[in-house]
Amino acid sequence: MNEVIKGPLWAGVNWSADAGDGSIHDDATAEKLGFRGGTVAGDVHMNQFPPVLIQIFGPSWFETGNLSLSFKNPTIDREKVQVFAEPLSDGGQQTRVWMERDDGLLVCEGTAAVGDHSQSALRTKDLRPCDPDDLKVLNQLHEGLSLGRYDVFASPKKQFDRFDKGLISDPLNLYRTESQWGGVIACPATFLEFLWAYPMKRLGELVGDSVGLFGALEIGHVNGPFLLNKNYVIESEVVCVGQSPQTEYVWYDAWASNENDELVATLRIQSRAMKASSKAYG
Repeated sequence: MNEVIKGPLWAGVNWSADAGDGSIHDDATAEKLGFRGGTVAGDVHMNQFPPVLIQIFGPSWFETGNLSLSFKNPTIDREKVQVFAEPLSDGGQQTRVWMERDDGLLVCEGTAAVGDHSQSALRTKDLRPCDPDDLKVLNQLHEGLSLGRYDVFASPKKQFDRFDKGLISDPLNLYRTESQWGGVIACPATFLEFLWAYPMKRLGELVGDSVGLFGALEIGHVNGPFLLNKNYVIESEVVCVGQSPQTEYVWYDAWASNENDELVATLRIQSRAMKASSKAYG
């Protein structure tokens, strides 16, 4: 059996608890849908992984590394969770990773790697597409649909504020001060916010009324790190749409290029719409 590396227990904070009615992070909305309370977003949990990944891969994880996760059980505000990683005994560049609640409940699982991202948990997953005509909430989406091109300045303000308030689980100093790469590095949640938030605005125009939540997330550094205080061009495209008994879901990719037109970062995401939250299924 390979050695398992553990991170510390951290109490995940529901950053979006005040998002208001209609958000899965709102207690009342989440409870109506059968959850125990407003859920902690998956990107918040991703912040706990880099210190463990640096132990395995070194700082190069911020240059060419990825983290690819499927979420299994949601957590609520302040529940303690812990990261685990099992490096491959053959010295391979990909390792199995997962997170558990302090009582052993599996929160998420997947892979992390440096270099080649093609064999990650989400890049090799059967995405199970369906005909968009079979859907009621996401029926305006289809494979290959562009979600836009955006010129973005990656401001550090929100990350600095979260760092100073102690909201980032297992924070690294390079999220607040100059790194060896000549700038401040985006923590996973900040990384995702820039690559996700802009395409999500376009999705919002095309998606029927519903409550959404993350089902899976993969962040990838290509010519990294993803530094703050920089300008990027972000583009995004739908990979497929599908459904499960309780949700409709869309998989889409986003990628960020720098001012020299070099690919810096990638994102793959599954966003789920709860059928029970939509009048289309009323």
